[in-house]
Amino acid sequence: MSRTVLERFPAGGPRGSWPAEEFASARRSEGLPAEVVMDLESDAFLVVVQQRTSVAARG
Repeated sequence: MSRTVLERFPAGGPRGSWPAEEFASARRSEGLPAEVVMDLESDAFLVVVQQRTSVAARG
């Protein structure tokens, strides 16, 4: 499986504001299995969805 990043949000948002969680919640209400993960290197929250990778058929 691989992940696709839908959106990035800086970790230093205003106190009490959770824009990444709100964005992910809106995507989940649309049927996407979105989740929020932290990217420590860029100090940002990422909203991602899991993508299944297909296995090539062997001949």
